[in-house]
Amino acid sequence: MLTNIYIDGFNLYYGRLKGQKGSKWLDPVELCRNLLPAGTRIQRVRYFTARITPRPDDPDGPARQDAYLRALETLPEVSIHYGRFSQTKTRMRLASPPVGGPNTVEVIKTEEKGTDVHIGAHMLLDAFRKDCDMAVLISNDSDLCEPLRMVKSELGLTIGILNPFAQPSHWLKKLQPAFIKPIRQGVVRASQLPASVPLGDGKVVTQPQEWV
Repeated sequence: MLTNIYIDGFNLYYGRLKGQKGSKWLDPVELCRNLLPAGTRIQRVRYFTARITPRPDDPDGPARQDAYLRALETLPEVSIHYGRFSQTKTRMRLASPPVGGPNTVEVIKTEEKGTDVHIGAHMLLDAFRKDCDMAVLISNDSDLCEPLRMVKSELGLTIGILNPFAQPSHWLKKLQPAFIKPIRQGVVRASQLPASVPLGDGKVVTQPQEWV
C-alpha cells in the first residue's frame, strides 16, 4: 500500500525522544519501515517542525537541531515543513503559592506555531491529489482528528497512527484507524542514522556528542 507519513516533530520529541540517550539521531524512514505492516511502500515522509531559539540553560540547542535537520535533508523520502517557534517571558499563577509569598512567577514560555495547520493542510492536499493510499500520522495530538476523519471518511484513504506517547488519545482512537501502534524505545534505538551522514562535496554532518 502506497503510504505517506506525517510527523509532528515536537510531539515525537516530547513523547518519545526527550531525555533518552541514543534516541534523538533518529532516521524516521527506518523507524516507519520497522513499524508499518508488511507490504507498506513508503512514498514520502513529511516532517513538521520549527527552528528553536537558544535558552539560557541550553544555548547550543539550535546548533544540535540544525545538524539533525541537515541530516534529514539527505533522506530522499523526507521533506521538512517549518512552522514558527516563539519564546517569551510571561507571568503565570502558582498552583500552590507559599503562605505570605507571591501568587505568580515569571517563566520562559516556549511555543511552536503552525504545525497542526500544516499537517492537516498537507494531508488533505495529498489525499485530494490521490498521492497515496494510506496516510500515517506520528503524533498523539487530538487537534488532528478532523483532517484525519476527512481523509478517511470523505476521501476514502486508510489511516494509521504511530503513537509517541504511552497512552493514545481517546479522540484519535474514536476515529477507528487501521492501526494505532506505540513507538517503543527499542525500535527507536534500532532506527538511528549513521553517526556521520554524508552531505555531498566531501562534507559530513555528525551526531551531536550530547545525543550519543
